[in-house]
Amino acid sequence: MLLNNGLSMPKIGIGTFLLKPEEAEQAVLWALENGYRSVDTANVYFNEKAVGRAIKKSGVPREEIFLTSKIWPSTFKYEKAKKAIDDTLARLGVDYLDCLILHQAAGKYLEAYRAIEEAVEEGKVRSIGLSNFYGKAFEKVLANAKIKPVLDTLECNPICQQDKMRERLAKENMILESWYPLGGKGNKSIAENPIFVELAKKYGKTPYQVILRWHLDMGYVIIPGSKSESHIKQNLDILDFSLAKEEMAQIATLNKEKQRLGLNGFIRALIPLAKFNYDKQA
Repeated sequence: MLLNNGLSMPKIGIGTFLLKPEEAEQAVLWALENGYRSVDTANVYFNEKAVGRAIKKSGVPREEIFLTSKIWPSTFKYEKAKKAIDDTLARLGVDYLDCLILHQAAGKYLEAYRAIEEAVEEGKVRSIGLSNFYGKAFEKVLANAKIKPVLDTLECNPICQQDKMRERLAKENMILESWYPLGGKGNKSIAENPIFVELAKKYGKTPYQVILRWHLDMGYVIIPGSKSESHIKQNLDILDFSLAKEEMAQIATLNKEKQRLGLNGFIRALIPLAKFNYDKQA
């Protein structure tokens, strides 16, 4: 996937949201061993050290991996953000990040954005991203940015297709990256929809693979997470088919713009971690 700064990003990455350090380390190692070349983590996932260990164990050259992390609003004041960037690199054990993301539209996000722009100039970060930025906050970043963000990471799946943000991002030549691309943990209702069941039979795939293929055909980047090696393999095995226009139109009818977790739920899930000392992780 070509980004608006000229860099390329894999369309499929391994996500580590809600994975414990040992789970994240194993998942990232499996992913890299099976051909993934994009890894997504965050300060508040509390597993960056484990992700860094997996990258080293894999033997995959650093320059072949698109590595993304995110800083949390508690570190958004300018000086704190500068330190958070260096601390993130240290925990991951790398010299640079391919993308560093502002995790929420909260706090002093413009100060943090300025700190990341300086990190780009210093060679510590190659691309800047947003996560869960909509409306006024999104527009405020664009109005003040010297370096345009390359993506916005949003909750997105067939019942929450983010039509409005997709159109807005396209105007800025920015990528929509989907979190919860399958609808979230424990949610089988989307995959059990007859549309996906029938398409899975047609293409010899699982309904989940069809959903992930839908994301790619929409032009989205996906970062599904899993603790299962077989699922990690399956999530990558979606490049040998694509959905027809009429099939995409069928899936479009499922859109309710309904976020299963939503921004408030997402924040509630992570607030307990936000007070932790990020360096004190396994």
